[in-house]
Amino acid sequence: MKIIKVTDKKTRRKFLDAARVIYKNDPVWVCPLDNDINAVFDPLKNPYFKHGEAECWILEDETNHLTGRVAAFIDRNLAHSFDQPTGGMGFFECIDDKQSAFLLFDTAREWLRERGMEAMDGPINFGETDKYWGLLTDGFTHPSFDVPYNPPYYKNLYEGYGFQTYYTMEGFHLDITKPLSDRFRKISQWVSNKPGYEFHHFTWKEQEKFTSDFAAVFNEAWASFKINFEPLEAEYIRGVLKKAKPIIDEEFIWIAYFEGKPIAIYLMFPDLNQILKHLKGKLDLLSIIKFMYLKKTNTMTRAKGLLMGVIPKYQGLGLESGFILKLDEIFRKKPHYHEIEFSWVADFNPKMRKVFISVGSVPAKKYITFRYLFDREKEFKRYPIPG
Repeated sequence: MKIIKVTDKKTRRKFLDAARVIYKNDPVWVCPLDNDINAVFDPLKNPYFKHGEAECWILEDETNHLTGRVAAFIDRNLAHSFDQPTGGMGFFECIDDKQSAFLLFDTAREWLRERGMEAMDGPINFGETDKYWGLLTDGFTHPSFDVPYNPPYYKNLYEGYGFQTYYTMEGFHLDITKPLSDRFRKISQWVSNKPGYEFHHFTWKEQEKFTSDFAAVFNEAWASFKINFEPLEAEYIRGVLKKAKPIIDEEFIWIAYFEGKPIAIYLMFPDLNQILKHLKGKLDLLSIIKFMYLKKTNTMTRAKGLLMGVIPKYQGLGLESGFILKLDEIFRKKPHYHEIEFSWVADFNPKMRKVFISVGSVPAKKYITFRYLFDREKEFKRYPIPG
């Protein structure tokens, strides 16, 4: 076996191809767009390089066949905020072979150790937590866009190496072909009609105000429960929306207000993976034409709920049910949609888990974010769960 650092066009292509090798016989896997994966490791496209660094490797066997890949990275804004300096590893793919997997893990670990790190989290993203984050351990069905998918045997490889569970996450599914219960509808209508409360969906015409309000709610809501929270800039949200403009439905993104103050947010996209399934990671001219055709013919029948948040003062008032009521009204006009996947909710956010259960969704997928301490004698501490 030989580890090869990704340094040029040829090795970058092999880094992408490694996933195609691992999943070539898996009918469920959806190949991410090559451009999206490349962008993660491009300093000109990934803002995390302003305060971090990353490296990638591929693994080949004695006959020069691809057998795996891995990436390691350091976000210096967060690395030193833990009990020990902690880096990240991700984009791991490997054949079902411990020797191969352990060599990839060793390579990431040593790169991080050389840069002063004492632990690594994985599999995670060199970027925001809403994509390429966590290891799928249960619910190996259709993956939503940017949501992890991997072979079941990966869990044994991680745990066999010594990774330990830092926190767990769940993906929830909501069958929107079923009518809302009378009780839920009555409660949500009562919430929506309370004096001073308003619900507005996104419009491109008002994107500047909307994204500023969205960032304000996100930062106040997430800072209330997430350790080492890094505020989100409105400009970043505008960039995400602009990039996703070809698939965005304005009526899938909402903000709730009380007396003009933004207090809750909901973000959802059509599930792009239902189209990417047919593109094999490419976005050339032919693929773009195919993309537009598949979009026009309502190929996307699932939606992906990216996040829902309420600032602390207004939690427990049922604002989430107000969003679901608005979406129910929208979906009545879009009958080709059948399902929403909410991904993901971590075990350190039990309030949001209760919300998803209350609106009728069911846990369908489970994920783990692992941590590996380089000093094997040091006490391992799990991410704290609120009492």
